[in-house]
Amino acid sequence: MLCTRLTNARFLTMDPDHPVAHDVGIWQGRIAGLDEAVTSLPAREVIDLQGATVLPGFVDAHVHLAWTGFKQNTASIAGRTRIDDVLAVVAEAVTRTRAPGDWVSIAGYDQRALGRHLTAADLDKVSDGRKIFLLHDSGHGCVVNTAVLDLLPADIPHENGFLAEQAMGAARALRLPHSQEDLAQAIGRAARTCLAEGVTACAEAGIGGTLFGHSPVELGAYQLARDKGLLPLRVQLMVSGDRLRPVSAHETDGIPRALDLGLRTGFGDDRLSVGALKIYTDGGMMARTAALSSPYEGLGHTGQLQDDPEALADLIVDGHLAGWQLAVHAIGDRAADVALDALDRAQRLRPRPGARHRIEHAGLIRPDQLPRFARLGVSAVVQPNFLRYFGDDYASIMGVERAPWLYRGRSFLDHGIPLVGSSDRPVADGSPLRAVQFMVERASTSGQVIGSDEGITVDEALRAYTVAGAHACHWEDSLGSLSPGKRADLVVLGDDPRRVGTSRIGDIEVVETYVDGRPSRPRV
Repeated sequence: MLCTRLTNARFLTMDPDHPVAHDVGIWQGRIAGLDEAVTSLPAREVIDLQGATVLPGFVDAHVHLAWTGFKQNTASIAGRTRIDDVLAVVAEAVTRTRAPGDWVSIAGYDQRALGRHLTAADLDKVSDGRKIFLLHDSGHGCVVNTAVLDLLPADIPHENGFLAEQAMGAARALRLPHSQEDLAQAIGRAARTCLAEGVTACAEAGIGGTLFGHSPVELGAYQLARDKGLLPLRVQLMVSGDRLRPVSAHETDGIPRALDLGLRTGFGDDRLSVGALKIYTDGGMMARTAALSSPYEGLGHTGQLQDDPEALADLIVDGHLAGWQLAVHAIGDRAADVALDALDRAQRLRPRPGARHRIEHAGLIRPDQLPRFARLGVSAVVQPNFLRYFGDDYASIMGVERAPWLYRGRSFLDHGIPLVGSSDRPVADGSPLRAVQFMVERASTSGQVIGSDEGITVDEALRAYTVAGAHACHWEDSLGSLSPGKRADLVVLGDDPRRVGTSRIGDIEVVETYVDGRPSRPRV
């Protein structure tokens, strides 16, 4: 007997052997069969989906759950365009603290909306003895007041209180880590938001590190969230590369650096597991720290790498030698050169054809770099919503020649490079459907088309968020398509993305999300 049979729906299975179905049978959290294989079988429950369209649950291959959850509960200056209005928000947050010396966190900082960066002097006017920390929306910088600057070593670089990349990490290190309980609650909030948008599995893009980590025991917070029933979807955890340390393993192992006990990609189960090793090579375009091979338009600089290129390359190689899948953050084309060179060297030292290494973001990729991606078998894990919301700005700072190279689609596919969809939530909107719309039409919210030749089909965009996402996370045996034997993770939509006008895809309603055959909103 089936546990559940879902009927009267258009199931877009993403399985070429059975691309469309009308019935799906579920038994013990897995898909038992499709159509005639299950239609006549008894079931404890038969659910009429009333003609809805159903897809495999979306896989978001690059998110920041804890950051998302904390941001949802943090005072924000998003949308403010006047310095005085921003300072008013900061002043109000200061009044809610208990004593001088407390930290005040503010979200939503983006200098582009204000026309210039805030300064420490600006914040000093309203800090009243508190330590002020405004996190840049990109996650690659912050603005702090003098009370924080006074605590930093003298050699930490900043521009009137704006700290970028590793300098920001030094400021973060001054603060006590979040408790596992607070982290678990934040993770749970973010996970529920993902689920409401049809995401049933995601890869948390870096725990425990200097830039984006929240605690040296952050993995334990995810275990706590699961134990407390706060983790309603599947999560794979990328470990920050700066957590590796030298080890004295047996010489035949060939492992110069490792995580404690040799933990690496693949440990865990279908609900919570360790994924790739996350390595940052550069910053971000919003903060103007993505590393380019030629200057930003009108700015006269080329961004920055996170470290000396050789040091970055050594870390990438050591991670490969230790058996990790690698997720290398590289937004600018110069950073991509560093990543590709290192991955090439790593594969020559110890060939691992099945490693499935990934370039996270691949924001600006030159034409000559595409064949290298393909030859190395590297996936491009892109964030289409970056261009949907920030595309006008990105196109202007790249210029006419480079703008079409931003967050490519068609070029990756035509070169045989796996194209993987993701959000980088909370940096940008996390909706897979809105991202799918952009991947097809390549239009920003203003209507500007960016890289029209990079547009792909709706089917290809849906694959990026299902089949390709599962493959990038080594989940292809259990997720990514509605195939017999796979997990019954699926999303019920109010319309068919392949049949509506492209401009309507992003507005399709997510009616319900199922994980292991169970709806996120229990039926009454």
